[in-house]
Amino acid sequence: MKESLNKISDYIWELPQDYLPGMRVSGRIIAGPELFASLEDGVVTQLANVCHLPGIVDHAYCMPDGHWGYGFPIGGVAATDPSQGGVISPGGIGFDINCGMRLLRTNLTYDQVKPRINKLLEALFRRIPVGVGGKGMVKLNKNEFCDMLEQGAQWALQKGYARQQDLANTEDNGCVLGADAAKVSDKCIERGIGQVGSLGSGNHYLEIQVVRANNVYDKQLAESFGLNMPNQIVIMFHCGSRGFGHQVATDYLRTLLAAMPKYEISLPDRELACVPLESPEGQDYFAAMKCAVNMAYVNRQLITYGLREVFAEVFGLTHDELGIDQVYDVCHNTAKLEEHTVDGINKRLLVHRKGATRAFGPGRPELPEAYQKTGQPVIIGGSMETGSYLLAGCESSSNPSSFASTAHGSGRLMSRTKAKSLFNGKDLVDELKGKGIAIRCASYAGLAEEAGSAYKDINSIVDTISSVKLSLPVVRLVPVGNIKG
Repeated sequence: MKESLNKISDYIWELPQDYLPGMRVSGRIIAGPELFASLEDGVVTQLANVCHLPGIVDHAYCMPDGHWGYGFPIGGVAATDPSQGGVISPGGIGFDINCGMRLLRTNLTYDQVKPRINKLLEALFRRIPVGVGGKGMVKLNKNEFCDMLEQGAQWALQKGYARQQDLANTEDNGCVLGADAAKVSDKCIERGIGQVGSLGSGNHYLEIQVVRANNVYDKQLAESFGLNMPNQIVIMFHCGSRGFGHQVATDYLRTLLAAMPKYEISLPDRELACVPLESPEGQDYFAAMKCAVNMAYVNRQLITYGLREVFAEVFGLTHDELGIDQVYDVCHNTAKLEEHTVDGINKRLLVHRKGATRAFGPGRPELPEAYQKTGQPVIIGGSMETGSYLLAGCESSSNPSSFASTAHGSGRLMSRTKAKSLFNGKDLVDELKGKGIAIRCASYAGLAEEAGSAYKDINSIVDTISSVKLSLPVVRLVPVGNIKG
């Protein structure tokens, strides 16, 4: 199937609109030579299917970390025009709605943390719930939970779990407007009410990292982001809306699939179930999805609150002395209404990002004041062995016009089942220890699934997105301690 792709450049491949009957636009895959060689044929098929969505504009895109997913490929980006019957599709958002990344800087150095790394990981593991079905940090009744769904991080601020600066440096200020708890089922509430403030399992993690001088690519931007100390310690974590978001997606996939004949929508893959955004069903799902987005913001905020307490206890320092401040919080499983220019015309579009990160350049009104001149911080997580990257959105982020989107992580090379058959969790702990990376995990089987070799090369991904100027690298973050769910 890859032979059907036309090479636009060393990093851009086009799937022509006539590849399959009924495609409304062409598709584009962003991948350097090494990443293109590992591209699955299933990704090409899924991208072609996405090109059939009613109201889709420009192209459907797949980011360089793309791999096979549900409906959309993971790494898929597509924008629809609601004024032209553009649809909303849960398969273009994902089950873990607002799965995202948060990065915090500290005033600590590696020399201060190294002697206490095991004590620190143990304390964090006790304080922050992890694993399948892990319970959250707070107990809420139904009314409190529904308030939180609609208010997002503002709820956490009012309850004392957040600082104003946390909200300012969170995408959407930590709350998307229009969330309506009346649009989620009792089963959604039942699954989510006990999980607020928990890391979860799978590829979710909390990592302690160090910024080494030889890994700073843009010193001026790094300093603008508060990374201005030799061997500075930062904290990164990755999680989302847990079982709540999964149930929202499950519920509405059924609802939207049943409603498609009403709107005379026929697609080659039922996993792309969709309806016009402006339809009653579309508006209901949009409002429910926003609840899951807000729940994920609060989830990450409570984890932030917990880890600040742990660092204060372990180091015997005040919060001011520790300086644990938020660099940014980004999501990569959402659909958002945004202004974009297509064929020279400014349009309000619904941008689906499934395993893709928004990467606005300088001057976008959605960005906080602190990043108006620098562009948005972009957080791309690697495997627990390879490290991660902090990048910045740039003025050229519309070339190619991916709706100011970029990659979200390494992207899997192999299935979890295959990874478990090839790697041993206990052996990985020893191997990582030898590399100076301490690990605390909920299960060795889960750890084996996340072996570094199960993922694509993060350096190739960053090289690709920087080569086409989707975002530009600022620093590479090297892991020294990791908690896996």
